[in-house]
Amino acid sequence: MKAVLGCVAVVLIALGLRAFWFEPASLRVVDSIVALPTWSEACDGLRVAVLADLHVGSPFNDLKKLEAIVARTQAAAPDLVLLAGDYVIQGVMGGTFVPPEEAARVLGRLQAPAGVFAVLGNHDWWLDAVRVRSALEAASIPVLEDQARFIETKRCRFWLAGVSDLWEGRHDIEAALRPVPADAPTILFTHNPDLFPEVPERVALTIAGHTHGGQVYLPGIGRPIVPSSFGERFAMGHVVEGGRHLFVSPGTGTSILPVRFLVPPEISMLTLRAVP
Repeated sequence: MKAVLGCVAVVLIALGLRAFWFEPASLRVVDSIVALPTWSEACDGLRVAVLADLHVGSPFNDLKKLEAIVARTQAAAPDLVLLAGDYVIQGVMGGTFVPPEEAARVLGRLQAPAGVFAVLGNHDWWLDAVRVRSALEAASIPVLEDQARFIETKRCRFWLAGVSDLWEGRHDIEAALRPVPADAPTILFTHNPDLFPEVPERVALTIAGHTHGGQVYLPGIGRPIVPSSFGERFAMGHVVEGGRHLFVSPGTGTSILPVRFLVPPEISMLTLRAVP
């Protein structure tokens, strides 16, 4: 019996170390190919880096870690970088608040041929949306809140629409898409994926964060907690519904509890492919 209890204790300690130390402190770059029927052939192969839920100041996510995230993103040579909100923290256990101005200065080092753009998340609103937006824009990062931007590179043209947070912003999809021609290849990005059912079919791809992939995945059980009205439906990864496409990044930081289990921090690198 003592041997069995000893084995159980060792397993529990190992799992605890993985969930509260090894995995939250890790970082990986995950490449995904996203095939899109309404994407432009001229933009086939466009590489999009998605940085979501940085939560700078959460355990294992200080400014030094943010510098590593920026360096690894640059090393992946994306054509476009999208920052999907939640740059700050509120009340995460073991965290230390980092002013958005300091985080924005590091993020300002990001560069990509098609640009670096941001939206705000619910935590940014809870702190001070004007302050966070000002910090990002002072670092030369445009914040697209219910706005669209025409993007032109040497090889392709497309539209990028940013929609404000579902919980705290206006989240006016119609306003964001108003200047976009109906037949134009379009990427829409926002913080909360629960907005996806409202996105029209003409948008080639919607990109979001917010869920952290649930932070915890239990084999055979699933993700016990996902901050979504749709449960695990939009928890993480590439989702296709009715011919419409969504990608949800699990992000890099943590919220509430500094735990990740089988949902490691991720820089999401998307390669967009045009398919018939």
